[in-house]
Amino acid sequence: MFRRLTTTPRVIQGPEIDLRLRERGGPDPGCGAEGSYTFDICPKGRRGYLGYVSLRLGESPELYYLGHVGYRVEEENRGRGYAGKAVRQLVPFMRGLGFKTVVITTDTDNLPSRRTCQRLGCELERVAQVPQRYRPLCMMSMEKCRYILRVDAEEGEKGFADSG
Repeated sequence: MFRRLTTTPRVIQGPEIDLRLRERGGPDPGCGAEGSYTFDICPKGRRGYLGYVSLRLGESPELYYLGHVGYRVEEENRGRGYAGKAVRQLVPFMRGLGFKTVVITTDTDNLPSRRTCQRLGCELERVAQVPQRYRPLCMMSMEKCRYILRVDAEEGEKGFADSG
């Protein structure tokens, strides 16, 4: 389904942050992913840890509720747009893997994450009720907002915001 890059970047550099590859995972039947990549979000040129961003490969009922992209920013580093910057820096990598769109899900009451999705130019596809069997996987969330990010769009086009 996805074409593979010949090499996985160890560091994806950006103007303010670097993404350092922490882990390249294989198939994970527990979350329905064919594979995954997790990058630590670090201050530009330094080893400090601000949070992480992950990319899950494949399509499955589990990923419908988890999404392809996940992120977490440490509490003391929140409010600076690091999650959005990290996702934006991953876009060329996602394109290289053959993605045209990715799904980002968030809890309905997670307003900072919802704003991150909006700033990225994501489109709210729907608010999905999480079936009981998938709730433990989704940290017991009963509903998830499903946002779609077009990664085949160029910056500034609908589906990929260029604002930070």
